[in-house]
Amino acid sequence: MEFIRILFVTIFVNNYVLAQFLGICPSAGITTKVETALGMGAAVTFVIVLASAATWLLDYYILQPNLVFLRTVAFILVIATLVQVVEMFLKKSAPGLYNALGIYLPLITTNCIVLGVALLNIQSEYTLLNSIASGLGASLGFMLAIVLLAAIRERIASAENIPASFRGVPAALVTLGLMSMAFSGFAGMFQ
Repeated sequence: MEFIRILFVTIFVNNYVLAQFLGICPSAGITTKVETALGMGAAVTFVIVLASAATWLLDYYILQPNLVFLRTVAFILVIATLVQVVEMFLKKSAPGLYNALGIYLPLITTNCIVLGVALLNIQSEYTLLNSIASGLGASLGFMLAIVLLAAIRERIASAENIPASFRGVPAALVTLGLMSMAFSGFAGMFQ
């Protein structure tokens, strides 16, 4: 039951994009098309879930108790390695998606959600399974937010009555704010 609770809470209640406002840069930059947002969401899901498991194991078996001062550096190295694996895989197997993601793919390494989830899992003293649930929920919540945002931005782009100064990133940020208020309705659930 704890696995399901953590999964639900990280997707809807504590959504990293809509409630904690982490990962706004790729959210605003990659959400012009739903297909690209889905690809980025899948890549981030892979990295976050594996990073959650790998960093928990690294922290529990190697860094605790004497090397915790290396936690951030070690976690960044794990995340960077996983992003390189994703980048090489996409370059070989999905070159269209690889090109569509462009600079945002290597920027997963610096996406604050990835490191934030890994650090919060340790801070929350989650077990390995709960860390995986947290990583899965955080990445699915990220994917949900960016896919919804991309779908709305596609509609906004085709609208003719939107002022030119409001198109693009300003519209995306206003839309994220409105989505954030809508998702705040989940705040009382599973707490």
